[in-house]
Amino acid sequence: MKKSLTICLILISALILVSALPLQARDIARLSKGQMIYVPAYSHIYSGNKELPSLLAVTLSIRNTDPAYPITIHTVDYYETQGLRLKGFISSPLVLNPLESFRYIIPEKDKAGGSGANFIVEWKAGRPVNPPIVETIMVGPRTSFTSRGQEIFPSD
Repeated sequence: MKKSLTICLILISALILVSALPLQARDIARLSKGQMIYVPAYSHIYSGNKELPSLLAVTLSIRNTDPAYPITIHTVDYYETQGLRLKGFISSPLVLNPLESFRYIIPEKDKAGGSGANFIVEWKAGRPVNPPIVETIMVGPRTSFTSRGQEIFPSD
């Protein structure tokens, strides 16, 4: 009886350990040492039957979500609808400390980006960390909305 109980406890313990492993692997997979992120932006949107453009101010927000470790921003580039690079925002790496945020602004009067504008943001860290939240916030006289960045992989 004691032997059966011991075997049963061992099997239950093994099942608990095995079921916890995928969760731990998934958590580790979410950590990263760096990414290239594509972030949609809209310097204007169209409305009405005549497709009249409404100009928007664009704020790019980069938020280090890691509570313990810094990340380093290496690239913040702004592109227009046809893919032409309009502006590079940083000339040297920018360190974001744990839970620190930084922003870049495209003024409402700057319509060069068009309705298909976007940012490319590249960041790195010295160890695996929680990836940052990178998003744009568009604000105009009649509307406001956000767009979240997505990791992309360079084709080199």
